[in-house]
Amino acid sequence: MIVKTIDAKTFKKMFLSGAACIEAKKEYINELNVFPVPDGDTGTNMTLTIMSAVKEIEKLSNPSLEELAKAISSGSLRGARGNSGVILSQLFRGFTKEVREHKELNVAVITNGLMKAVETAYRAVMKPKEGTILTVARGAAERAAQLALETDDLVYFGKEVIEHMEEVLEMTPELLPVLKEAGVVDSGGQGLLEIVKGAYNALLGKEILPKGSGSEETAPSGINIERIASEDIKFGYCTEFIIMLENEYNINTEMAFKNYLESIGDSIVVVSDEDIVKVHVHTNDPGLAIQKALTYGSLTNMKIDNMREEHNEKVIKDAEKAATEAKASQDVPMAQKLRKKAGFIAVSMGEGLGEIFTGLGVDHLIEGGQTMNPSTEDMLNAINEVNADTIFILPNNSNIILAAEQAKHLTEDKNIVVIPSKNVPQGITAVINYVYDKSPEDNAERMISEMNKVKSGQVTYAIRDTSIDGKEIKQGNIMGLGDKTVISVGENVKDTTIELVKSLVDDESELISLYYGEEITDEEANEIGEELMNLYPDMDVEVHYGGQPIYYYLLSVE
Repeated sequence: MIVKTIDAKTFKKMFLSGAACIEAKKEYINELNVFPVPDGDTGTNMTLTIMSAVKEIEKLSNPSLEELAKAISSGSLRGARGNSGVILSQLFRGFTKEVREHKELNVAVITNGLMKAVETAYRAVMKPKEGTILTVARGAAERAAQLALETDDLVYFGKEVIEHMEEVLEMTPELLPVLKEAGVVDSGGQGLLEIVKGAYNALLGKEILPKGSGSEETAPSGINIERIASEDIKFGYCTEFIIMLENEYNINTEMAFKNYLESIGDSIVVVSDEDIVKVHVHTNDPGLAIQKALTYGSLTNMKIDNMREEHNEKVIKDAEKAATEAKASQDVPMAQKLRKKAGFIAVSMGEGLGEIFTGLGVDHLIEGGQTMNPSTEDMLNAINEVNADTIFILPNNSNIILAAEQAKHLTEDKNIVVIPSKNVPQGITAVINYVYDKSPEDNAERMISEMNKVKSGQVTYAIRDTSIDGKEIKQGNIMGLGDKTVISVGENVKDTTIELVKSLVDDESELISLYYGEEITDEEANEIGEELMNLYPDMDVEVHYGGQPIYYYLLSVE
């Protein structure tokens, strides 16, 4: 069988087949993603992302390639969930941008699309990590580029690309030690492979897998490594601006610009979209970045924040004022609410945590967390519900930050500020440190600075045997998780929680906050609180009902 071109009808069939394939394998992919905390959700996030694109496609009648491309790009962008979903949406965005101008697809067009997909996805990630979905996508593009010089047969081309993706996927544990230690391949890379396999099967004329079918496989225990790593601040000024392009700017120019920024700073994001370029960099000399950018065009939306400036005073009265305003307008329809200077959206789980955020002035809560990541569209819906000039979004989970950032870029009538809180204690600290009469830029700087001082932990259970950082963990063990790894392992919740707190307390600590989950009684929580007060008589210990599922305790030390 030899196939040299793909028309719109076949391409639609291939995309739907790819979506059906990952949907059928999502639980298998989720198992690869286990930490072993029950936060394995890569398969779910990628499935929800691609299914959002499927919904857009299903609205079209006999679509052209251009119409399909727009539906895939727009649908996946709005439905992207979690880091893996956002990265997948960027792969689709790059691929469709390249192929939409063609009537048919051949080896050359698909190769160019894959290269564009990888370029777009790498650009979207602040610090790309090898050993992830990005590595597998890049492997596919590089093999495609080789094959484009050898063949025009899409059947042979597809087979060879998939085989190379499988080889690259098997190499991911060598690139990320945490995968090797757990004995798994990257879950996002596995998900991408399943999508490509499903599309290839449709090209061969094989039956598209119906929803929910497909063989169930048993995956080894795994670790979720698709997280944005927290790092010490090396460069003091957070510098952001948009370049309104006036001079030549192409792929080579962009790479040169990015390399220049890397020579003067870190935390770099450079995203191009037609005639504008969005730039973000942390540097000790913002002027250098600005001067270089001016060689490409004029600048707008400039913002420079001093990330090293420390603020010590607490402004709870301002939070209480915002809370009073929020409570007064809680049940008023959006159209009747007065436009506020600032509003807040927080992702939360559990009745108690929701009440805490609401009491601190948060206008809108999005239900979500480790096992249920809100989509970009969920974020956009929440933004529409908050009538404010500036809206601060608190994702409270590292896997939700990219979806929040994507919603920010899709919002035109409001100033959206994403505070990259990675857990609930950070989010609470950020809200407390909002100052009513400060600018959004000053508040963002303050909130981020204060929340980064918070040491946080989580207490939960292991759902399988594994080994993490030299600790042997058995199914059912209680685990105390720090910001980066498993700190304590035990047989009961109380001892494990206290051991976790001890590891976080230092000579500068002043406050311990415990938020107990739905499976913990008041008596059990207060018992731990009293023991901590006896251990640390010079520190304040607060115990709050969180009501969160999965985690016995969320805790913070400040």
